[in-house]
Amino acid sequence: MNHSFSVWLVLIAALLAANLPFINERWLAVIPRGLPKTLGMRLAEMVLLYFAVGAFGLALEQRAGQIAPQGWEFYATTGALFITLAFPGFVYRYLYRHRG
Repeated sequence: MNHSFSVWLVLIAALLAANLPFINERWLAVIPRGLPKTLGMRLAEMVLLYFAVGAFGLALEQRAGQIAPQGWEFYATTGALFITLAFPGFVYRYLYRHRG
């Protein structure tokens, strides 16, 4: 697997993980809930999924070679990117008028 493919794989995983809390009512898409999730629960799930995608990216980077040291700037940027990638799911859940 080349480096470019790994980058795209992590970006696609981040896009899916960022929108996952907004498109279903299950906790981490596995554990069923009787009540709908609150916004706070969705945000907490997003934080957990951010770290899961980060661990996935770290594993791919370690597999490719030496891991580069990261400062706070890296985590601020990737956190902002993760929140930006969650925008379609947020719009679908809270701003799109559901017909019912």
